[in-house]
Amino acid sequence: MRKDSRLSRMLHVLVHLHQLQKAITSDQLALMLHTNPVVVRRTMALLREQGYVSAVKGHGGGWTLAKPLHSITLLDIHRSLSEGTLFTIGLTDEHNHCPIEKAVNLAIDDVLQEAENLVLQRFGEVTLDKLAVGYSPKPV
Repeated sequence: MRKDSRLSRMLHVLVHLHQLQKAITSDQLALMLHTNPVVVRRTMALLREQGYVSAVKGHGGGWTLAKPLHSITLLDIHRSLSEGTLFTIGLTDEHNHCPIEKAVNLAIDDVLQEAENLVLQRFGEVTLDKLAVGYSPKPV
């Protein structure tokens, strides 16, 4: 099963945008991330919709930060990118009349919900400026 790495990739991009202080094209970001520029544009558009980045078309254009890193949390970016739950562990419903299956599903669901709540709480406590500490700008 493939892992969804969009959160870590976009955090990486946002810190670079902060450090470089100039517009970066989707092509440049795609080279950095080893992906396709279309994937970059589609993912960055999700962040633009929430006001975290902006884009300028044409010569000299590209993506820039629209908000300072200290005002953006991991939770903000996670919510911008995610449609579902953090954990993809599935519960079975093949024997939904079986009391054992119901007990197993309830136990798993309770633990997963508690873990997800804790992770999301922590995501809300970490601002992106903390990720940029100690790193020098490097050309993309």
